[in-house]
Amino acid sequence: MYSSRKICLPIAAILLAFAGSLAGATEPGSFGYGSVATPAQIAGWDIDVRGEDGTGLPPGKGTVDRGAEVYAEQCAACHGTFGEGEGRYPKLAGGVGSLRDERPEPTVGSYWPFAPTLWDYINRAMPMQAPHTLSADEVYALTAYILNLNDLVPNEFVADRDSLPKVKMRNRDNFVWTDPRPDTMAKPCMNDCVNAADVRISSTAEGRNLTPRTTGPLDTMQPK
Repeated sequence: MYSSRKICLPIAAILLAFAGSLAGATEPGSFGYGSVATPAQIAGWDIDVRGEDGTGLPPGKGTVDRGAEVYAEQCAACHGTFGEGEGRYPKLAGGVGSLRDERPEPTVGSYWPFAPTLWDYINRAMPMQAPHTLSADEVYALTAYILNLNDLVPNEFVADRDSLPKVKMRNRDNFVWTDPRPDTMAKPCMNDCVNAADVRISSTAEGRNLTPRTTGPLDTMQPK
């Protein structure tokens, strides 16, 4: 005579196998967390602006005068009334011609290569205590004011998606946009990779003047 326990075990095994076959027919790999982001949600995170041509700049505009008002309310406490900096907060204006000095001053006017990048940075990170709270028009106005502080645009300049990419920044032509270092040309290997003992160094970045001078110990280092 069979006990009820002996009968139930095979039935349970069959049910588990059946359930497993059903699970295999559904979408694999899901842990049941979260939900699929909607296009609108993804668009909310898509705020990047390309410096070279301003791709991604939104509609809107701002004048230098309006920027002076917004700057006084939101920025002057840290960056000074005229972008001269306060305490440990950085300067936004000045420093022109200082990049080869022992103590360079990399400001918007002396160092930045693209004006749309200034709009992107303000929109993402400023004011520091409440980033991404300014309207597009306020960011355009601040951008116009800071460019004007650096004598890059006239007083009547109006910043918008068309005018910003046309602003000629002083340091625009002094950046190297391609990376000639040989190690960055190698493709990553995940399996059957080359034997490390067979690798030979054919060139280095030494002597190519790729790394700018600093104010630290690296200044005294010489190529081997």
